[in-house]
Amino acid sequence: QVQLMESGGGLVQAGGSLRLSCLASGSIFSISSMGWYRQAPGKQRLLVAVITSGGNTNYADSVKGRFTISRDNDKNTVHLQMNSLKPEDTAVYYCNADSSPPHSDSMHYWGKGTLVTVSS
Repeated sequence: QVQLMESGGGLVQAGGSLRLSCLASGSIFSISSMGWYRQAPGKQRLLVAVITSGGNTNYADSVKGRFTISRDNDKNTVHLQMNSLKPEDTAVYYCNADSSPPHSDSMHYWGKGTLVTVSS
């Protein structure tokens, strides 16, 4: 079982930066990938960035060049560095982890979310 805890959300002005962190605990060595999703008011939850256990990353087109996902050396914490923030980045950001333990079905875990508000 994996537990996720997000932190780092807050209110910033357009053009500013925030750094989100997601701490994973539990069966962390079964995690195959971790990522960040966001959900704006009235919108569906969409992928922002993902990083695999092999270090490959993918980003939504809307955040390429501005956001960077990274993983600590111990692999239990993932960060999302958000630069040049825009008002349209305002959303609840959720940490996600996919777990594929041996001889078991894949599991998907979610944090409770952290609110990012970008003012104009």
